[in-house]
Amino acid sequence: MQGIRNLFRSAWSSAERLEDKTVVITGANTGIGKETAIDLAKRGAKIIMACRDMERGEAAKKEVIESSGSENVLCMKLDLADSKSIREFAEAINKDEPKLNILVNNAGVMVCPYGKTADGFEMQIGVNHFGHFLLTHLLIDLIKRSAPARIITVSSMAHSWSSINLEDINSEKSYDKNRAYSQSKLANVLFTRSLAKRLEGTGVTTYSLHPGVVQTDLWRHLNAPQRAIMKMVSPFTKNSSQGAQTSIYCAVEPSLDKESGGYYSDCAPANCSAAGKDDVVAQKLWDMSCQMLSLTWE
Repeated sequence: MQGIRNLFRSAWSSAERLEDKTVVITGANTGIGKETAIDLAKRGAKIIMACRDMERGEAAKKEVIESSGSENVLCMKLDLADSKSIREFAEAINKDEPKLNILVNNAGVMVCPYGKTADGFEMQIGVNHFGHFLLTHLLIDLIKRSAPARIITVSSMAHSWSSINLEDINSEKSYDKNRAYSQSKLANVLFTRSLAKRLEGTGVTTYSLHPGVVQTDLWRHLNAPQRAIMKMVSPFTKNSSQGAQTSIYCAVEPSLDKESGGYYSDCAPANCSAAGKDDVVAQKLWDMSCQMLSLTWE
């Protein structure tokens, strides 16, 4: 019902400005990441596009500069499938940037064939969850010093189609690419909840969101029947610009200042699954993430 109601709600828009704000967006060279970069650049923010492929990243940077009219755009190398790359990126940000007001954990891989990250994690949970978990951890002190600040993690309604398999988080016993994707998106929702608790009173707020069913590069691993279904529903899907709206809403909407840890869709609060509200599993996932990444998060 919520989805139908949202169809008829007037589109959200805001004239909010972001002068003197610095924004990091992962996976900003394509799709909704690039559209988010364009919008926030138009609002006057300094944009740091964190991209795995620097050639595509530089091409996207030109596009962001042209579309936004802002020159204050950087492209930096970040491979979320490699903790060494994540550490190098975070080190450079911590060294060169006096502040970081908005972090958009946007990059993601979807229903890909089985593969592992440089650190041995299954690719989808590795990039979508562990990579962003580590990145956020390494930048959190700078983000806190920049408060009021926001951390936005792009999840998906797919989070409600699976649970977290703590016994086999890397799908080594059996791999179902759809379930592994859903698990990684549920991890995004739980991470946001846990993070909100740890950040209470710091002036840093967190949000997870479903961007909508968006036509992006992520579809490239769908099988033929899945692609046929997507073709059928495509009149009801969003383009990248529409898909970016909820990310932008979570980044700039003033009424969210006092909200933290929630899940959003169509530029409004939305219901996540019961599994997405399970604080016991959220805590276990948090502890496991710290352990697997060999870090202590006070």
